[in-house]
Amino acid sequence: MNNDTWLEETKLIGNKVTLMPLQRKHADALINAASDGNLWDLWFTSIPSGETIDEYIEKALNDHALGKALPFVVVDNMTNEIIGSTRLCEISAENDRVEIGYTWYAQRYQKTGVNTECKYLLLQHAFESLNVIAAEFRTHWHNHVSRAAIARLGAKQDGVLRNHRKDKDGFYRDTVVFSIIDHEWPTVKHSLSYKMNR
Repeated sequence: MNNDTWLEETKLIGNKVTLMPLQRKHADALINAASDGNLWDLWFTSIPSGETIDEYIEKALNDHALGKALPFVVVDNMTNEIIGSTRLCEISAENDRVEIGYTWYAQRYQKTGVNTECKYLLLQHAFESLNVIAAEFRTHWHNHVSRAAIARLGAKQDGVLRNHRKDKDGFYRDTVVFSIIDHEWPTVKHSLSYKMNR
């Protein structure tokens, strides 16, 4: 993977949604999206609130500047409304690996096909533009909805990192690790395309 290519901001366009580079001006729209379901109250994940949105965006932009992340906002193509956020992160250019994470959507967009298309766009960019050999997903052991959604994509569970790190409340978190590797991508792509076209 070429690190310059990785750092290049890009727009990923689908039928339902478009992924646009995250900018500071998106703060209010992201808070509005997260308020649908008061997503910041979920204890097993970190979704920004009005108090944390500036820090959330600055970390994402700083990680991009350091070559560690490519953050996006998720835009509904019908309404042009920002409905969530996601990013490519934990870049390992020397190992041609990337993680897809920090993904969340306004509650009314959950289980609507938005996540399938977002992940399709990110995976296609990772495997076909960045030429990674593996795309990784990580989630909290107790985030059963996220774990099921990742498995539905076609990712395989690699394992569980016990007492992996402390969460925002100071509790040690077990992290479940999934991945899709390069030779699996054609089949996963076919599966996701089938699901999106049903």
